[in-house]
Amino acid sequence: MPRSEPSGFHRFLKRWVRVEPSEIGAVVLAFVYFFSLLCTNYILRPIREEMGIAGGVDNLQWLFTGTFVAMLTLVPLFGWVAARYPRKQFLPYVYYFFLANILIFYALFTSDIKHAYVARAFFIWLSVFNLFVVSVFWSFMADIFSDPQAKRLFGFIAGGGTIGALTGPVLTASLVGIIGVNNLLLIAAGLLALPVLCIQGLARWTKKSGIDRDPQKEAESDRPMGGSIFAGIPLVLRSPYLLGIGALILLYSTLATFLYFEQAALVENAFSEPEQRVALFAGIDFSTNAITILVQVFLTARIVERLGLAWTLALIPLGVAVGFLVLGLAPVLGVLVVMQVLRRAGNFSLTKPAREMLYVVLGKEEKYKAKNFIDTVVYRGGDAVSAWAYTGLRAIGVSLAGVAFVAVPLAGIWAWVSFRLGRRNAELVAAKRLRFKDHSRGIRHERFTARNDKT
Repeated sequence: MPRSEPSGFHRFLKRWVRVEPSEIGAVVLAFVYFFSLLCTNYILRPIREEMGIAGGVDNLQWLFTGTFVAMLTLVPLFGWVAARYPRKQFLPYVYYFFLANILIFYALFTSDIKHAYVARAFFIWLSVFNLFVVSVFWSFMADIFSDPQAKRLFGFIAGGGTIGALTGPVLTASLVGIIGVNNLLLIAAGLLALPVLCIQGLARWTKKSGIDRDPQKEAESDRPMGGSIFAGIPLVLRSPYLLGIGALILLYSTLATFLYFEQAALVENAFSEPEQRVALFAGIDFSTNAITILVQVFLTARIVERLGLAWTLALIPLGVAVGFLVLGLAPVLGVLVVMQVLRRAGNFSLTKPAREMLYVVLGKEEKYKAKNFIDTVVYRGGDAVSAWAYTGLRAIGVSLAGVAFVAVPLAGIWAWVSFRLGRRNAELVAAKRLRFKDHSRGIRHERFTARNDKT
C-alpha cells in the first residue's frame, strides 16, 4: 500500500484523537470491537425492558437478585477458562458462549414458548451479558495499551461503543416491523461474531508494536494465566487499591439503582400506555448517547489531561450529588430525566474510560480475574442489595424525595473514593516508570560491560 494512503488516514484520524501512526490499526480494531458489543446490547435491550415492565415494577428487586445469583455462577466458569487457556484463546470462547446463548433464546422464542420464566430468564441473561462482555473488553484494552496510550486513546475507543449504542436502537426501530422481534436476535448474534476477528487482529498488533516484544512478556501472553478459578476474590481482598475500585463500583451501582427505581415509579405514575413509556425511554437513550459521543470524541482525553485522573473520576459523582439534591427538592419527572441523561452521559464519556485507566498499571491476573469479579459480582451485588434497600425504605414510608436525600451523602463518599483512587493510580504509574528506567539502565550497563569485556 502506498505511504500516502495511511498518512492521509492518519491526518484524518488526528482530527478526532491523538493517535500515533503505529497505533492506527489497533485503535480502529478496538473501535469496531466495542461498537459491535454495544450495538448488540442495544438491539436486545428493548426486548429486555419490555419483559421487565411486563413483570411489574414491584418485582424488579427479584430480577436484580436473580441477576446477582447468575453472576455468582458465571464468574467461577470464567476463572476456570482464564486459568487454562491463553488470552488469544479464552477471549473468543467468551463471545462464542454468549453467541450460543442468543441462538438458544432464538429457538425458545420461535417455538412459541410464552412462559413467564423464559421472559425472566432473558431479562437476567441480558443483565449479565451487558456487564460481562464489556468487562472483558476493557480488561483486554488495559492489557494491550500502556498508561500513556490509555489516557490518549480510551476516550475515542469508548466512542465506538457509543456509536454502537446509537445504532442498535435505530436498527431495532427500523427492522422490528419488517423482520419481527425474534429475528433481531439473529442480527445480534451476527454482530457478536465480529469481536473475535478484532481480538485476533489486536493480538497480532501487540506482537508487532513492541508491547509484547519483551520475550518474558510475550511468553506470558501465549500461555494460560493459571491459578485458581476463584483467584479474583483473594486478589481483591489483599489489595487496598482493588478494594477501593470495588467500593467505587459498589457506590456507583447503588446510586444508579436508586435512580432506576425512582425513574420506574415516576414514569409509571406519569404514563398509562406502554407505547408512551417506550418512547420516553428511547428518548432518554438517544439523548444520552448523542451527548456521550460528542464528549468522548472531543473532550474526554482533554479533560483527563487537564484535570488529571483523580478529578476526572470525582467529577460525575459530585454532579450526581447535586442532582440528587435537586431531585429531593423537586421530585418530578422532568428533573429526573435531565439528571438521568447527564449522569449516564457523564458515566459513559468520562467516568467509565477513566475507571478503566485504573487497571492499566496492574498485572494480568488483576486485569482479568480481579477486574471481572469487581465488574460483575460486586456490581450486580450492589444492584441487588440496593434494590432491596430501596424497597425497604419505601416500605417504611420514605418518600421519593427522602430517598433522593439519602443518596446525596453516598454520592459524596463516591466522589471522595474516586479522587483517592486517582491519586493512588498516579503514584503507581510513577513507581512503575521509575522501575522501568532502573531496569533499562541496568540492561544498558550490562551491555556496556559485555562490550568492554570483549575488547
